[in-house]
Amino acid sequence: MPSITLYDRTGASVGDVELSDVLFDAPVNVAVLHQVVTAQLAGRRTGTHDTKTRGEVRGGGKKPYKQKGTGRARQGTRTAPHYRGGGAVFGPHPRSYEQRLPKKMRRLALRGALSAKLGDQAIRVIDTFALEAIKTRDVLGVLTALKATGRILIVAPGTDERLKLSARNLASVDVILADSLNVVDLVNADTIVIEQPALARMEEVYA
Repeated sequence: MPSITLYDRTGASVGDVELSDVLFDAPVNVAVLHQVVTAQLAGRRTGTHDTKTRGEVRGGGKKPYKQKGTGRARQGTRTAPHYRGGGAVFGPHPRSYEQRLPKKMRRLALRGALSAKLGDQAIRVIDTFALEAIKTRDVLGVLTALKATGRILIVAPGTDERLKLSARNLASVDVILADSLNVVDLVNADTIVIEQPALARMEEVYA
């Protein structure tokens, strides 16, 4: 069973904490990770793009010129695709980009992402943030003490308005609930800061 150092708000070590084998010692399947990340990003697309076909473009009711005698190619409507302002050929239309994946595959990717981050020493476990007020400076001080750098993902055990509001002005910091983890946020994060109570919730939901 893997273990990791437990820190307090000042960055001092206050002991060790054991991590779940299922979540933090899982095989890292790069192919599954890629497929899940692709599916999640595809699901974020709104799919509202639309183009007009030749039947939807305004006008085109009158024949541009007579059928014969002009020496030019015959034309039936100005809404044809080869005319300026005409309809689009095979243009995009509203659609869903959602890709359905098995639950086991999504869980495998999530566990693999957590295990990979632990192997890269990108995970910090803190006993609690315990903010007394909504202050961005306090959150920044804790993260600096933990030597958390780059894009930082904070995993909270439950809804914490003080933590959420204090961190929202930090462009490189995101706060997520322990039961709402997703592979894209985990992969994008350079450092993952987990509150100790969140570990039990993560094991309950994903193990």
